[in-house]
Amino acid sequence: MSLQTILTSQHTALPSAGLTSDTTPVFCPAQTPRQASNDAYLHIKHDFRVVVGSSVHMPAITARMRSYILPLLASGTSRALAQQPASYSDSACSSIAASFDYPDVTINFAQAIPAGTNITLDQSTPELASCTRPSQVAPVDLCRIAMFVKTTEISNITLEAWLPANWTGRFLSTGNGGLSGCIQYEDIAYGTSLGFATVGANNGHNGTRGTAFYKNAEVVADFAWRSVHTGVVVGKAITNAFYAGKEMGKSYYVGCSTGGRQGLKMVQDFPEHFDGAVVGAPALAFNNLSSWSGSFLLKTGPTNSSTWLNPAEWALVHSDILAQCDDLDGVADGILEDPTMCTYKPVNLLCSPSGNGTNCLTATKVETVAKVFEPYYGANGSLIFPRMQPGSELSDAFIYYTGQPFPYTTDWYRYTILNDTTWQASELNSEYAAIASETDPSGISTWKGDLSAYKNKGGKILHYHGQADSIITSTNSPRYYDHVSTTMGLPPKDLDEFYRFFRISGMDHCSGGVGAWQIGQNFASTANVTEDAQNNVLLRMIDWVESGEAPDTVTGTKFVNDTASLGVDFVRNHCKYPLRNRCKDAANYQSPEAWECVL
Repeated sequence: MSLQTILTSQHTALPSAGLTSDTTPVFCPAQTPRQASNDAYLHIKHDFRVVVGSSVHMPAITARMRSYILPLLASGTSRALAQQPASYSDSACSSIAASFDYPDVTINFAQAIPAGTNITLDQSTPELASCTRPSQVAPVDLCRIAMFVKTTEISNITLEAWLPANWTGRFLSTGNGGLSGCIQYEDIAYGTSLGFATVGANNGHNGTRGTAFYKNAEVVADFAWRSVHTGVVVGKAITNAFYAGKEMGKSYYVGCSTGGRQGLKMVQDFPEHFDGAVVGAPALAFNNLSSWSGSFLLKTGPTNSSTWLNPAEWALVHSDILAQCDDLDGVADGILEDPTMCTYKPVNLLCSPSGNGTNCLTATKVETVAKVFEPYYGANGSLIFPRMQPGSELSDAFIYYTGQPFPYTTDWYRYTILNDTTWQASELNSEYAAIASETDPSGISTWKGDLSAYKNKGGKILHYHGQADSIITSTNSPRYYDHVSTTMGLPPKDLDEFYRFFRISGMDHCSGGVGAWQIGQNFASTANVTEDAQNNVLLRMIDWVESGEAPDTVTGTKFVNDTASLGVDFVRNHCKYPLRNRCKDAANYQSPEAWECVL
């Protein structure tokens, strides 16, 4: 029996594609690495994440976090699993390559890795090197298993399973970012640090570009849904084989951006996979998002245009936004708690005819600013994608407002929607946007509103989105939440049973920003933060699924200059939608007690 037969038997909606027993590894098509921004301070990374500076620091696993793998759970099997971590010998790890027999799966290697080992990752091709993940520290003793998995005759994924010695019986799947085919090793490591058997895959291609999609709908299908789905099916099978005699407990998901979309795609189409999903800044309405991302070039014009603003001019806009909107939440602290309340008017920046022309904008540039903050509409007046929220312009001056084509938009149209390598970003218009939306390859839009099957099985969703997101506007997430509410006929008080959405003020894309953004959403966000469920969304999901302790707020931490050694700047409790944060004690705004959640 082939893997495709197994997958199809589990979900009848899967497209059919015959697989043979041939498991000879096939390399993904060669790709040209995306050209990095020449700005050293702020640049867009391959995984749709904005990184300030040039390095990402991985926190040490504290004793307190390790202790969380032995939580006090509700009762029964889950408690026993958590209190009796599994262990294994080095020989068990090395022997799994020979003993594990699964259709269309070849184990490339299985290695026992001691805790603290700095694993050197394959950088042998330009595509792999473009992932900018040369190494990863193993947080615990684990067995690292790398697999080649054939998904059709012309597609495959690279899958890794990291199986920790401190296994709690829980399973975790991770996602990807952008258009990338990059295994997010930092997320896999995070999962194993908490005792999860954790898997991650390359999304059906290597590297950060979309060139592998060209005239290959099967690779697109892997990217849209099949890579994560296959990773879960194979990952659970090898986990059960490896920990033979140990019962698997609950299954979870964590991902942001494209990873957030992937998690909700599994919830929508494969509700049996997970008991709990933590999804951040999901790239929902994916085709329209791709069109919207490309629309900013049309609004700003190229760098030699009179309509284009440079970063210093966007800084003026940012200051003016704060002057108009910062205190709408009760205090002027440089953070917009709820950007939907900000109806920004850039006219105040218009240069006076009698002025000297400094610290102001021409009429043409004022018009550009107004256009940038408008929703993106089609020719018939239908909404393509909601507006960019005010507050992200300092970052977007180096991302969307550069006067250059946005690479993900260009790749998606060239190699997936049109299969035309000559297409130019300057050609984008509402007609092309309509074509992309209607084509919707492999259902990648991920916009289904009926989540009844997931709700009925007892699944939980913790959805978060940064309110200063410079890549995927934060206004798209409440739009999806409201879509689910109206589709299912459930008001928020009833959706709360299984689906809770939190707006994280001041957070940029998935992490970073001026707000209290460290909420335990990834490994880097746990550095020197209190490791309990209130401060960690993944731990909170465990409590919600296994103990019924649902979150009413999510607590975030902000360090001074995002540097833990400088101490905590402030802590803030982020509200559950549709509530918003309001400051009731402006003199003590850095304290979480100074805020309240209101409608």
